This record gives sequence, C-alpha cells and structure tokens, in this order.
Amino acid sequence: MAQKITIEPVTRVEGHGKVTIHLDDQGNVQQSRLHIVEFRGFERFVQGRPYWEAPVLVQRLCGICPVSHHLAAAKALDVIVGAGTGHGLTPTGEKMRRLMHYGQMFQSHALHFFHLAAPDLLFGYDANPAIRNVIGLIITPEYKDLAVQAVLMRKFGQEIIRATAGKKIHGTGAIPGGINKNLSLEEKNEFLNGPDPMNIDKMIAWAQASVDLLKDFHSKNAAFIDNFSMFPSNHLSLVREDGALDLYHGVLKAVDSEGNVIFDGVDYQNYTDYIEEEVRSWSYMKFPYIKSLGKEKGWYRVGPLARLNTAKFIPTPMAQKEFEIYKAYTNGKPNNMCMHNHWARLIELLHSAEMIKLLLNDPDLMKNDLVTKGKKVSKGVGLIEAPRGTLFHHYEINENDQITKANLIVSTTNNNQPMNESVNFIAKKMMNGQKEITEPMMNAVEIGIRAYDPCLSCATHALGKMPLEISLYNENDQLLDRMKK
Repeated sequence: MAQKITIEPVTRVEGHGKVTIHLDDQGNVQQSRLHIVEFRGFERFVQGRPYWEAPVLVQRLCGICPVSHHLAAAKALDVIVGAGTGHGLTPTGEKMRRLMHYGQMFQSHALHFFHLAAPDLLFGYDANPAIRNVIGLIITPEYKDLAVQAVLMRKFGQEIIRATAGKKIHGTGAIPGGINKNLSLEEKNEFLNGPDPMNIDKMIAWAQASVDLLKDFHSKNAAFIDNFSMFPSNHLSLVREDGALDLYHGVLKAVDSEGNVIFDGVDYQNYTDYIEEEVRSWSYMKFPYIKSLGKEKGWYRVGPLARLNTAKFIPTPMAQKEFEIYKAYTNGKPNNMCMHNHWARLIELLHSAEMIKLLLNDPDLMKNDLVTKGKKVSKGVGLIEAPRGTLFHHYEINENDQITKANLIVSTTNNNQPMNESVNFIAKKMMNGQKEITEPMMNAVEIGIRAYDPCLSCATHALGKMPLEISLYNENDQLLDRMKK
C-alpha cells in the first residue's frame, strides 16, 4: 500500500521546514522532499530604505547568524560608497571586521556541534529522545564538562562580537566603508590574558580538543559516519587569491566531485554571470545552480565541507595540520560524505580561534582610522563565508540613496538541493521495505539535514518555532497514523 510520510517540522535547526516521503506499494521510497514552508520576503522589505540602514536591518533575518548578514551587507555597501572590496578598507576597518567575523564563526560552530549535533553522535541516532539533546549532555556525568565547555566557548565568541559590533546580537559596528569603533587596550587584554578559562589560549586548546574528540569518534564509528549520507556534488566557496581558506574575503571558486576546477578567481561582483536561481512550486526556498552546468548538474554544496574541498591550504598552523589529516582520509580528493561536515566544521573552529589570537595581537585594531570612502556607485555585491556557507548580498540604489533592489542568496539556500539529496539518500536507506515507521528513522532524516547546520529563517527571510509531527497516509491521502514529539 502506498504511503506518504510527513515530518513537520524538522527539529534542532533554526527555522521552519518539513519533509515528505512517498512510499510505493512495496514500501520503497519513491520520492522525498525538504519543504521550506515559511515566508516573509525580506528582500522586499528593505526596498525604499536608505542604503546605510541595510547592515542593521538585514540582521533581523536571524538571531543565530546576524553578524554574517551584517558584514555581507556592509561589504556590499563598501562598493556603493566607493571603498572597494576586501582590502579597500583601512587596516583597522578590515581587521576589526575580521575579528568580529571569526568571533561569529567560533561561537556558531561551537553552538551547532555541541548543542545540536553532538547528542546524535554521542548518544546515537536511535537513543531515547528524552536524553538525546543538550540537556542530556549536561546531566550525563561523562559529558557534563563537555557541555559546560561548549557554553563557555560560545560565550567567548559572543564577547568578541560585543567588543567589535557593540552588542552580542544585532550590533552596529560595521558601517559602509569601515567600522565605527576600534578595540580598546582593556578589551584586548581581557581576551588575551583573562582568567581561565575565558582567554584565547584556553579557547584554542578546547578547539583542538574538539577536533580530537571528533577524530576519536570517527575512528570508532567510521562506517556509520562515512556511509550515513554520501553522494557526489559540486562544491563552491570563497578562497583567498592564493587558494588559502579565507572566511572573510576572496574570490569565488567551484570544483566538481572529483576536484576538477569549474571556475576559479571569479570577482564576486560578477556572480550573476556564474550563478542562477531556480524556483520550484513546493518550496519557498530557491534552488541555485552553476549556469555553465545547467539545472540538473549545476547544483552545489557550500559550508565547511565545501570550503575544505575548494581550499588548497589553511593559513594557521594547528588547523593546517588537521586539514592535512582530513584531506589524507580521501587521498586529497573532495570529500562527499555529508557527516564529515562536522569534522570540517571543527577544523574551522580551531582555525577561527587561531585567527582571533593573531588579530588580537595586531596593533592596527587599536588605531583610529576607521572609515574610507570614494566615488559612489549604484550597485554593490558583498560575499562572506558564513558559518553555514557562502552568503551573497546584492543591493542597488537610486539617486535618493534608497534601496531599489536586494537579492540575498544565503548559505542554506545554496545548500537546498544537497539537503534534498541527503533526505532522499537517508530515507531510502532507512525506510525501503520497512513496514513500520519509527522515531529513529525520523531522526535519521533530520540528522542528514542538521549536518548542513541549516538556517531556514535566513533562507526564506522568516521566523518560526519548531515542534515535530509525522503523519502516515495511504494512497488516497487518508490519515492512517500520526506521531508527535
């Protein structure tokens, strides 16, 4: 008997979405889709507003990654006010923004891995849901210290954001052409020499320990991690001009599943020459693809997995050492194993901590030359590597300095098709031929989505809350069973 399974909404992600899985008469998966069911249309809301408001306005898309939107918008407006891209800012302006960004990367990666992903790994995807969460980590003696450590790591990253953006959430630090504050000596000393554990050396040590934890888990569960969800795809990210990982600025690069370069060295002001967006009737989230490859073959992944597939090296020593171990696991080829997003994410966590220390020791952060401007133009594009992947902000203005066009392609939108591929892969693996749908099967599908650390509110520019319900229908769409959690 044909069945329709609905998981609505998906849990332990930011935002509102559901999954539908259609089974044929033999109980095999016929079709599966991730639906994004919320909508607000932020790109329309900002039209008519003065362009300088954008870095503050667009943060309201999300409370998890406001810094990423803040900086991407500011980078687009740098172009509009004639400050250029990347190194066009003053040294203080660029380095304060970088410090803000690496603080965001550090806190977000710590939050996602320990609070949202680790319960599935440490307890098992089929563990009791009552314990399979961050509270379960806290009340389990074996993981209690780990849970506390995760909270303090996130707190440290948030304090970096406060010192650079003015506030931990929805700050105002980045402005068109630069930054509105520098770093005080007191703030610098607090981060470098604060009492344990709230100093950068402890954060670096904990980040390294996090990578070691994941590697140890992987060594004991390689078959599970490697095969949980894997499929070939293209990969896209910013890279530094010399090919290094750079999470703040760079040129666009894309490779295929074998590592062949699709394009490299692309000035992201011209991203529309390379990237197209497709609309599908069953989701409010668009489906981007590489123009030269077309809709069927051009979809790509972004985020930690993709960044480590496109980068040639990591420009900090401890993360570079881990990068070499990571790349050796696939003999230097791109990694197409979805759960290895977590491994890549923790290497980036370590890299972010190293970068924070380097920046804190840079005297430019305490100088007073904060803003630069030039000849104003009517269009600007800003890209940044957000925690979840490449983030596009594109604005155009009129003669009255009002925004007339805004296009945001957020990380989760870029990962839309890959997330659907993961849903389909896991649903077939877990549900084909099964006569009963269990909670672990449902959670397995969610784990595949969570590996991308999706922010569905960003992707649809909306807000939502997330209980979970799964409904079972027959071929006549008659409700047979329903489970809630």
